Amino acid sequence: MRVLLVEDDEMIGCSLREALVRQGWSVDWVRDGALALSALADGDYVCVLLDLGLPTLDGVEVLRRARVAGDATPVLVLTARDSLDQRVDGLDLGADDYLVKPYELRELLARMRAVIRRRDGAAHSLIGEEGALQLDLGTREVLVQGVRAQLSAREFALLHALMERTGAILSREQLESRIYGWGEEVSSNAVDVLIHGMRRKLGPDTIRNVRGLGWRVVPPTARGPA
Repeated sequence: MRVLLVEDDEMIGCSLREALVRQGWSVDWVRDGALALSALADGDYVCVLLDLGLPTLDGVEVLRRARVAGDATPVLVLTARDSLDQRVDGLDLGADDYLVKPYELRELLARMRAVIRRRDGAAHSLIGEEGALQLDLGTREVLVQGVRAQLSAREFALLHALMERTGAILSREQLESRIYGWGEEVSSNAVDVLIHGMRRKLGPDTIRNVRGLGWRVVPPTARGPA
């Protein structure tokens, strides 16, 4: 899944981006507050990792402006500012969670999954309809009638985008924006290839093409002739 990393420290930003990419995330990295707001306006992210001590605009102002503009993307603040008042101020402005540097990667990943689950309205790691099609945000597996199957990082990102609002149609451009980060080469049939492979795992009727519009996950009760 695609995340926005806002961090001005070159060493921290580079190492964190590499660590997240190794874990299967697609990461866009910016180094100042103005670029962060621009990226949020143009991108489609499952969460933002936001440092507070930024040039141009600090992280608190980035968060305030994003929320005023109606951007509800989950924001996980990563900062060395560890006073109680600063944490409270950040949470009151709309941050979804707060992690003080230095932190362990495992905890960061767990908190990222937690804020994404809350955005999806899920109290636990499974989203979808029990006994039919479910996605496990913790293990990155798909469950088809209770049977688990492994997904690649990009398969997981694509299915998560489609299952956020089951039945909604997502265009090729919308799916590409959720799967691929800046600078990644995307072939013209990349989404088609992913969906073809996933249909073999999930069944041919699970992901439907709506001609000229895009793709959607079909609720079990709605399946039948195309």
